Amino acid sequence: MDRRRPKKQAKMTVFESEEVSSVEWKPITMREEEEDLIYRMYKLVGERWDLIAGRIPGRKAEEIERFWIMRHSEGFLDKRNLQKKESG
Repeated sequence: MDRRRPKKQAKMTVFESEEVSSVEWKPITMREEEEDLIYRMYKLVGERWDLIAGRIPGRKAEEIERFWIMRHSEGFLDKRNLQKKESG
């Protein structure tokens, strides 16, 4: 009798997720006080967007994170600089 164990087949999981392009994000406007608080809180707690958003009434963690990415990402900086040159 052949008592070999059957070979296990690798499980394949297919994730169907909607990919979101950061290029399609609309600019987020923050008041100067909000921006200052975000920068100071980021220095203290890092990328803990939920903690930072908890200090700013009416703002969500996702919104704060997107604002941060848009302000510090090279692609967005290039786009912003180009818009400033065209308008000024």
